[in-house]
Amino acid sequence: MSQSATASHHGAAPAVPANASATGPLKGRVRVPGDKSVSHRALIFGALAIGETRISGLLEGEDVLNTAKACAALGAQVERVGDGAWRVNGVGIGGLRTPDAPLDFGNSGTGARLMMGMVAGNPITATFDGDASLRRRPMKRILDPLAMMGVQVVEAAEGGRLPVTLKGPRDLAPIAYESPVASAQIKSAVLLAGLGAPGETSVTEKEASRDHTERMLTHFGAEVRVEPFGTHGRRVTLRGRPELKPAPIHVPADPSSAAFPLVAALVVPGSDVIIEGVMMNPLRTGLLTTLREMGGDIEVLDERTEGGESVGDLRVRGSALRGVEVPPERAPSMIDEYPVLAVAASFAQGTTRMRGLSELRVKESDRLAAVADGLGVNGVTYFIEGDDLIVEGIGRVAGGGLVATHMDHRIAMSFLVMGLAAEKQVAIDDITFVATSFPAFVPLMRGLGAGIEVA
Repeated sequence: MSQSATASHHGAAPAVPANASATGPLKGRVRVPGDKSVSHRALIFGALAIGETRISGLLEGEDVLNTAKACAALGAQVERVGDGAWRVNGVGIGGLRTPDAPLDFGNSGTGARLMMGMVAGNPITATFDGDASLRRRPMKRILDPLAMMGVQVVEAAEGGRLPVTLKGPRDLAPIAYESPVASAQIKSAVLLAGLGAPGETSVTEKEASRDHTERMLTHFGAEVRVEPFGTHGRRVTLRGRPELKPAPIHVPADPSSAAFPLVAALVVPGSDVIIEGVMMNPLRTGLLTTLREMGGDIEVLDERTEGGESVGDLRVRGSALRGVEVPPERAPSMIDEYPVLAVAASFAQGTTRMRGLSELRVKESDRLAAVADGLGVNGVTYFIEGDDLIVEGIGRVAGGGLVATHMDHRIAMSFLVMGLAAEKQVAIDDITFVATSFPAFVPLMRGLGAGIEVA
């Protein structure tokens, strides 16, 4: 196991404040880290295949490194062989071993939830744990369908939260599951469990969530059917107990990480930035669609296919934005981008209404409340009506506030972006959790000319 995959942030580090202030136009060409969703899945599928899978462009943030460590604890050989280059020797479906200690996922809901499904198809017992933030996040939505398949929840904290101990059955039962919410994590956990069940396992969603798991299942040789369901939904059906074959993975740049320099370039007047190799999967481009509707000058250059995913270079220029209404069915394609979209809306002229944001309440923090508080302390007028966030933009932001990040990397980065175009400096109480998804955020942004200071 690579030394770099042994680090785990368990919430004990002291808070490190940071601030951002306007310093003029952003200029340059950057590449953001590899996609977090694809990185987690590349390690997991590599561990479930028989033989060696080579991965390039892996995101080496703490969340993904904790997944690498967990795969190694379950018996796979996981090795870092270069910058973003990893090698995984898998043990096959049903071949995982009982880990010697609890699997610590730090701050990563994706890692914990997907690997619950991964473990379910093996007759082993494993304990899942994480930091204080992850221990507050709901896991019952994963445990319920796994229990329907025969997985035993040996132990769980109140409300089905971490730490959770699962015991996989000798014979897992396939199910046809209708997900109560559009969640790639729920869908992926059920499909990963379904790999170990005979027959067909299916997941139906009324709104289609990101489809990286289905794409990767096919890439590794599994038999998967994807059918439309209703107006915006999909049904995904997997034939269980395939033999997954090793397949090389190139991880494209993460659109959720690209969102920060993207919005910064739009709201800082005179900016001209190119962001290279960003994933253009249509189930991940809701933010691009919305920002273009707002008048954002965003050009896609050299669209191409890499590792089974469409990617392109984004040229982004400073733009006068206007308020829009964002429909609820767009939420699954941009669920992680709403905090930074709210920042963009703060600089727009007019009202932006973001509808159907209930999923934001169960992220690393209650993101809806955290975003609203951050807007308020910086002089932005907002309203919350049910699960809708309404931002009243006046084309400028006063700034001057101190934002509570609630151990949430996306809140931290979003409000630092705000500070780059606000009239007064914007401060955040803690930048340490940015390392979970975007360790090089500060130097990358400074390289474009951003005025970000870390205490």
